[in-house]
Amino acid sequence: MTLRSLALILGILPASLLYAQEKHVQDPSTSQELNTRAYIQLLRTDLNAQKEQIIKETMQLDEKQAAVFWPIYKDYESALAKLSDEKLAMIHDYAANFMTMNDEKADQLAQRVMALDDQRNALRRQYYDRMRKSLPAVVVARFFQVDNQIQLLVDLKIASNLPIIEAADQKGGTD
Repeated sequence: MTLRSLALILGILPASLLYAQEKHVQDPSTSQELNTRAYIQLLRTDLNAQKEQIIKETMQLDEKQAAVFWPIYKDYESALAKLSDEKLAMIHDYAANFMTMNDEKADQLAQRVMALDDQRNALRRQYYDRMRKSLPAVVVARFFQVDNQIQLLVDLKIASNLPIIEAADQKGGTD
């Protein structure tokens, strides 16, 4: 990955990452919208264009490889967008239930997150196999390495804006 690409990726991360995991929501009126606003703001950035530019610079495909790669990439991004919609729905659910979180809801959300991770990995396997049929393994592995790094940064950005889950009886500040 080039230094310029890395700088572009790091540009999407705020300084709040330094203390993200210590975040506890003190004001219940803002807690339900915090998660959703942060994720929507991230999605509304021109992340897809940035991501495509990073991939273009990093992949350094010749004309023949590019002709094969980019249509498959577009299909992959379309399928990945559906999983992002599911993630957004989970964040909405988390935000709606944050102040009243109980064991049952926490378990349900955790199960949904793990199922989504499984779907994301299955999608990666599917598109790895599809790309591998027409492109050298080194090229395909490079793409998934870069894609994974970008996705990890996006996930970190989202996680840094989510307040740490607590039991409902710990939030109210009752005496």
